[in-house]
Amino acid sequence: MAGRIRQADVDEVKARTNIADIIGERVALKPAGVGSLKGLCPFHDERSPSFNVRSQAGFYHCFGCGESGDVYTFLRQMDHVSFTEAVERLAGRLGYALHYEDGAAAPETSGRSRLYAANAAAAEWFRSQLSIPEAEAARSFLGGRGFDANAAAHFGVGYAPKGWSHLRDALKSKGFSDDEQVAAGLLSQGQRGVYDRFRGRLVWPIRDVTGQVIGFGARKLFDDDQGPKYLNTPETTIYKKSQVLYGLDLAKRDISRQHRVVVVEGYTDVMACHLAGVTTAIATCGTAFGSEHITVLRRVMGDSDVSGEVVFTFDPDAAGQKAALRAFSEEKRFAAQTYVAVAPGGLDPCDLRVQRGDGAVRALLEAKSPMFEFVIEQRLAGFDLATVEGRVGALRAAAPIVADIRDPSLRPGYTRVLARKLGLDLGEVTPAVERAARNGGERHPSKNAAPATSTNPAAADAGETPVQRVTLASLPRTADVALERDAIMGVLQYGHAVDAAILDPALALPFQHPALEAVRRAVVEQPDRTRIGWAAAAVEAVREPYRSLAAELLTADFPARTEAGALASTADLARRLRLRVIEREKSELLRHIQRVDVDSDGGRAVRIRLRELDVERARLSAE
Repeated sequence: MAGRIRQADVDEVKARTNIADIIGERVALKPAGVGSLKGLCPFHDERSPSFNVRSQAGFYHCFGCGESGDVYTFLRQMDHVSFTEAVERLAGRLGYALHYEDGAAAPETSGRSRLYAANAAAAEWFRSQLSIPEAEAARSFLGGRGFDANAAAHFGVGYAPKGWSHLRDALKSKGFSDDEQVAAGLLSQGQRGVYDRFRGRLVWPIRDVTGQVIGFGARKLFDDDQGPKYLNTPETTIYKKSQVLYGLDLAKRDISRQHRVVVVEGYTDVMACHLAGVTTAIATCGTAFGSEHITVLRRVMGDSDVSGEVVFTFDPDAAGQKAALRAFSEEKRFAAQTYVAVAPGGLDPCDLRVQRGDGAVRALLEAKSPMFEFVIEQRLAGFDLATVEGRVGALRAAAPIVADIRDPSLRPGYTRVLARKLGLDLGEVTPAVERAARNGGERHPSKNAAPATSTNPAAADAGETPVQRVTLASLPRTADVALERDAIMGVLQYGHAVDAAILDPALALPFQHPALEAVRRAVVEQPDRTRIGWAAAAVEAVREPYRSLAAELLTADFPARTEAGALASTADLARRLRLRVIEREKSELLRHIQRVDVDSDGGRAVRIRLRELDVERARLSAE
């Protein structure tokens, strides 16, 4: 068993890793000041971005929920891996060879890395099987839907041969045990032992947002297959279907750039859309589109205002209508505008591409209609509008939908649309919509959003009295506190690039505010401000309840337009801290000299010190 990873390697891997690249695979990050990036927090649901990342410091902090840390902390929190696995994963990305301390006990691992490895090996094996003679049915299926060998290779589509142990034997030869294959969802357990879960099927690898294979979806090809039409990987440690979106690994870059996502219903629909140029298409994996899917999408697309678009494609049949209404029930979680696109003739995107070409798929998405219109139509379809009773019932059913429109400027227009569809006067419809609005509309806002808090969650969970967190917003609004705040913020963010001869004398001076003083002490205790990661280490060294404040200081927007301006401002703030001490001492001496004989030894000493202070002040002011 390998021992503990050498600390030098842990530091080197972190130094070589850009934390923004790792976080950016899951969160759409945008520039937010000099050296800072911002996005929607991956640790709690929020409407506007409060999650800051500072690449130079290798550190992140959420101003909403208080989560913060380095790249290892991020991976451990997001993927629930051990520290060792986090280091090994990043080292693997870099191609960096880790060294272990012989004789030291290796930290306990969760085995997740083996599950990823087993799935990756299985995906490669399935791909290799698509060319065998038995896979002719799979190739014919793909060809009949307009997918050639290049398309299959792009999406990693493969084939699972008939039989009970082909995959099992192939992975055993690569060192994967039956227990590991069962844990990965590749084998099923029966009365007579384990056997391949996927047999005689076309197989799509399902990847997480970082591109790692975490499961599979498989379609039935043969009539003697008694299983369901589509069979997915069961829930595993790494595969949670309520959080997985097929194609997101391929679509995430364009989703982030275009602030647009297209939600389709199947694997072949995703393939058809991407090949037709709609590269923001994704699909759920064997489950309805739900709140956790929305949370994932919002982070990737940077969903914080109404400029974005979410387009759902649904079949016009009863199942499609039901799916649309389910999606509408979650629509309010998006800040973006939501739309519905229904293909003519009830065709899904895959069939539409086969029959009418790539242009028809693109045109389908351009012919989208607002989701509110679609849902209103669905509600009205259940009533006989030729009767008074039917119109009254339809009004009661549809008014809450109009009342629920977030943009108040759109609500009057949709009220008129509803009145026209019902054949009623606007004066009859408007009061119904207003009553529905007072009653909360069709739905209530999500209760899952985690509000910004200033307490310690761990203490609250343990039943202790919550410790009040000190934050930037809670600091007093005084000139002295502002000077100390901005100075220590500048040191944390740019202390590595400012001359120590300027900073050290200022950092040696105690701060007045106790929270900022705690941060200053942690900074002073760092032995080398030129070392990568020193600022993050300083934050971790700050005692509670001031650590969150230190994290905010490290990631907040520093008041400067350029890095050169930030460096100059940090140096100036350091000088102002020293000048503040000089001015205070001078004020004390001026008060003191009024109480002593100016010609006495004490008076002469005061005058000498005053001259020295004037000289020192002039020198600092001239720097």
